[in-house]
Amino acid sequence: MDALESELTCPICLELFEDPLLLPCAHSLCFGCAHRILVSHCATNESVHQISAFQCPTCRYVISLSPQRGLEGLKRNVTLQNIIDRVQRASSSTGLQLALPAPHSGPNSPTEEGSNRLALVPVSAAMSSPGTPPEPVQCQFCEQDPPQEAVKTCVTCEVSYCEECLRATHPNKKPFTGHRLIEPMPDCHLRGLQCLEHEEEKVNMYCVTDDQLICSLCKLVGRHRDHQVAALSDRYEKLKQALDSNLSNLIKRNNELENLMGKLIQTCQHVEVNASRQEGKLLEECDLLIDIIQQRKQIIGSKIKEGKTQRLRKLAQQITNCKQCIERSTALITQADQTLKETDHARFLQTAKSINERVSMATASTQVLIPEITLTDTFDNFALDFTREKKLLESLDYLTAPTAPSIREELCTASYDTITVHWTSDDEFTVVSYELQYAIFTGQANIASLCNSLESWMIVPNIKQNHYTVHGLQSGTKYIFVVKAINQAGSRSSEPGTLKTNSQPFKLDPKSAHKKLKVSHDNLTVERDETTSKKGHSQERFTSQSSYGVVGNVYIDSGRHYWEALIGGSTWYAVGIAYKSAPKHEWMGRTPPRGSSAAATTPGWCGTTAKSWRSSPRPTCAASGFSWTMTPATSASTTRWAPSTSTRSTCLSSSPCAPCSTCGTSV
Repeated sequence: MDALESELTCPICLELFEDPLLLPCAHSLCFGCAHRILVSHCATNESVHQISAFQCPTCRYVISLSPQRGLEGLKRNVTLQNIIDRVQRASSSTGLQLALPAPHSGPNSPTEEGSNRLALVPVSAAMSSPGTPPEPVQCQFCEQDPPQEAVKTCVTCEVSYCEECLRATHPNKKPFTGHRLIEPMPDCHLRGLQCLEHEEEKVNMYCVTDDQLICSLCKLVGRHRDHQVAALSDRYEKLKQALDSNLSNLIKRNNELENLMGKLIQTCQHVEVNASRQEGKLLEECDLLIDIIQQRKQIIGSKIKEGKTQRLRKLAQQITNCKQCIERSTALITQADQTLKETDHARFLQTAKSINERVSMATASTQVLIPEITLTDTFDNFALDFTREKKLLESLDYLTAPTAPSIREELCTASYDTITVHWTSDDEFTVVSYELQYAIFTGQANIASLCNSLESWMIVPNIKQNHYTVHGLQSGTKYIFVVKAINQAGSRSSEPGTLKTNSQPFKLDPKSAHKKLKVSHDNLTVERDETTSKKGHSQERFTSQSSYGVVGNVYIDSGRHYWEALIGGSTWYAVGIAYKSAPKHEWMGRTPPRGSSAAATTPGWCGTTAKSWRSSPRPTCAASGFSWTMTPATSASTTRWAPSTSTRSTCLSSSPCAPCSTCGTSV
């Protein structure tokens, strides 16, 4: 009974609902209380029918009223009234009655503790109380005075009958076999089954578009004629299944909360035990430090108790939250369960939607509450280790994990294969060591997954300084770094920081240049030099008599790169990438020059050949993960290399492309 209290009590009169209205905000209100609210809003010489709106006393939602029908235009909460009737009949059958004491002075007056709660009282006492159930429904067909008590109400005839009149007026043959008989119901309850727009018609279908009960006239000539409608039975089954499913989920969540509350209570006990254990350890340490420890013991003990109090307060709040949620859910479960027992389609549909929404909201609230609860009964960041503190008695305190360090990106430096990370910490004197973690950064989306997986990180432990240089990194690559400060009490990590290595420098190797080529301008320019050269012999030098070549000074085994070559007045040239082992005594490239006897293709080579490009577009070749670009220049017979870090790999040429002989890429 107590679980149904809030659901069966009117927020205005604080009594059981009588002829309840179902407001658009899903709350309920006695018809008489709603009328009194309108009267209280009336000005002098103003009629109640002139009031166009009022506020829900529960949620302050503004309820708009029909100018023609007023309160009569609102739906009746027939299901709620039936629940109240069932509870009262069940209470009467046991010699007890469900009753509410009247308020002291008005609907909003404060009452003594427990005065507004439901109570089971003897029937004789309840008959005179304000919460007395309504008079039995009398037969409307009896000619005797007084009429006998009705046993059934015919929804089709809209008349209540006693047993004798029912046999006389509804024999067991057609057309009376099609009449629907229900438990005795007052006339005011039957009004909830009438169409809101056509008072003389009963609802017999459901408007899916407007989500409300309608009659046949609404579909034929009313504003619902172009709307999608459904049979009451179809909508009844669909909504009943949804409510039953949501109710099952809520019951499941309720059970989970009950189990979780049990664990919370157990956690409180563990906190007590662990706190007592810490206090005992504190006393042992304090006995060794004599006078100074006696001065500090009370302070540290207070901190332990404060930590325990805070932990218990938090756990108590979580228990309170669970208990309140369970109480609310239990009341809602009871009401929803009663609603599911409703067999009349129209009555069920009239209230099931709002109850289903409340059940869904209650289920969602439990889903939000459960992840917020933590079952921590230990003092993870509390350590009683006074090895060093014995020498620093004046500053005696328990050791805590250091604060999280901060990466100073403005102080960090980088080369093409190293990054020096600098960080600061507010607790440098309590930090025993630092730990540096780093991984390749592929985007903001992978930060969380990286932080949750230690397998993806490279870890440098036991760092004593507040800086560290990481070697062997990939050039032109962005990395994510995290610094962890560690001591005996625990550790804390910094916010992730991103740093990037520089692009790898690329120049031409003079030792590989053909004797007929001259490398200059800091090894970035190569030009043909027909003058006699005294260059020494080298295994890396090009020696072909039909073509002259030079290679770069960097051998790359990973990553993605491209180079730009500014071409001068050359009449013929070839640019590409090659393996280190590519032969240098013959033509290296895809197509030899005219009149050359070199092979058409050289193993280990990917590139392109061309004549003068003064009016040609810029082609791009991608092979083995590398890409390069050539652009024309104005200087005669000169090729200048420009290192770059771009990652373009699509062809920029507007002319037809040919497949690359090594990688198959069109060039």
